[in-house]
Amino acid sequence: MTTTTQESTYQEWSERARASLMNTYGRYPLAIARSQGCRLYDTEGRAYVDLLAGIAVNSLGHCPERLTQALLEQTRHLDHISNLFFQEPQIRLAEKLLATCHADKVFLCNSGAEANEGAIKLARRYMRKVRGRDVHEIVTLEGSFHGRTLATLTATGQEGRIKEGFGPLPEGFRTTPFNDPKALQETVSDATAAVMIEVVQGEGGVRPLSREFLDVLLALRQRHGFLLIVDEVQTGLCRTGRFWAHQLFDLRPDIFTTAKALANGLPMGAVLATDEVARGFEPGTHATTFGGGPLVAAVACEVLDIMQEDRLAERAEQLGARAKKALLEVADRHPEQIRAVRVQGLMIGVELAFPGQEVWQALLDKGFILNLTQGCVLRLLPPLVIEEQDLLDFAKALEEVLDATAQ
Repeated sequence: MTTTTQESTYQEWSERARASLMNTYGRYPLAIARSQGCRLYDTEGRAYVDLLAGIAVNSLGHCPERLTQALLEQTRHLDHISNLFFQEPQIRLAEKLLATCHADKVFLCNSGAEANEGAIKLARRYMRKVRGRDVHEIVTLEGSFHGRTLATLTATGQEGRIKEGFGPLPEGFRTTPFNDPKALQETVSDATAAVMIEVVQGEGGVRPLSREFLDVLLALRQRHGFLLIVDEVQTGLCRTGRFWAHQLFDLRPDIFTTAKALANGLPMGAVLATDEVARGFEPGTHATTFGGGPLVAAVACEVLDIMQEDRLAERAEQLGARAKKALLEVADRHPEQIRAVRVQGLMIGVELAFPGQEVWQALLDKGFILNLTQGCVLRLLPPLVIEEQDLLDFAKALEEVLDATAQ
C-alpha cells in the first residue's frame, strides 16, 4: 500500500507523536500531508477518497478557496477582541443561523461538547430561575454520544472505556433505552428538566429515531413540562437532507446545538434556543473567551452562505438515496455479511454481521477513508460536495472486500 518513504515518514511522525502527545487516540495508519476537495494525500502523494470529512466537519471539502479568502480578508481587519465588545461578524453569523430555523437566540462557542454543556446548563437554569421549578434531571438515550466533558460524558448513553476511571460523574442524568416509548414513559417525570436526543445517532451507528418514539416524547413533554434538547452536532447543517435533522420530523426543540461543519474545520459551536428559554442565561451566568471570534465567525458565515446557495441539503438527500440504492444491492447479494444499511442524507451506516476491523482496513488499503463505529458499523460522513461516482466506487470496493472475506 505505501512506499518506503511513506512508511518511514509514518514511523517518524508516529514516534514523535508518542513522545510528545498524550495517548488519547487510536490513530489510523496514515501520515497525511495535504488535502484538497474530497481527497486526502499521504506523504508520498497517494490520494484517498475522504468519506469521513474529519468526522462530519469538512462538509464543503478540504481547503475551499472561498473560505480561505474569507479568513485572509478578516485577518486584515479584526482578529480577537473577546466577547466584551460588539463585533459585526459574530452578529452576522447569529442572524444567518437564526434564518435557517425556529430559534430566536444563539450562544457561540468552540466545540460540540461545549455546546452540549451549554445546553444542559441553560435547561437547568431556565427551569429553576425562570419557571421556578427545582428540577435538574437530564434524560438521554442509550447509544447516544454528547461529548467528552464530565457533564456531556455522563449524558452520553454508552458505557465501557469512555467512562471508565472518570468517577465520580456528575449527578442528575438518566439514560433510557433507544427508540423505546414505554421505557421513556417510565423514565421521565415531573422531576425531568430536559430530554436530550439525537434525531439520528451518529456514534451509535447511524440509527434514526422512530416517529412513534418522537410522538410519545412530545406527548410526555406536554404532560410533564420538560424541555426538549436536540443534539445536532453531527446531524445539523444539511447532513441529513434537511438543514437541521429535527426538521425531518417538524420538531421545534426548545434548545438545539451544532458544531462540526459550522466553520468547515475551524473550531466553532453554537447553542440555539427560543426567546423564552434563552431567558435562562443572564450576564455572568455563562461565557466563553474564544467563542464566536471574528476570524472563525467570518468563515462560518461563508459556510452557511455556500450551503444555501448550492442547496447542499437537497444534494445530500439525493446523493444519499442513490448511495442507499447501490449499497442495498450489495447487501442483497451478501445477506450473511451485511445486517443493515441505514442512510439519512449523507449519514450512511453499513452494519456488518461480524466485527468490521478487517473490512475497514481492506477499504483503507483500496483508498477509502471512513469510520468504524460500534465495532461493526462502517460509517460514512462524506463531504456534502462528494461526487456520486465516489460513492458508487465505494459500494463496488465494499463488494470486492466482502467477496474476498467470504472466500
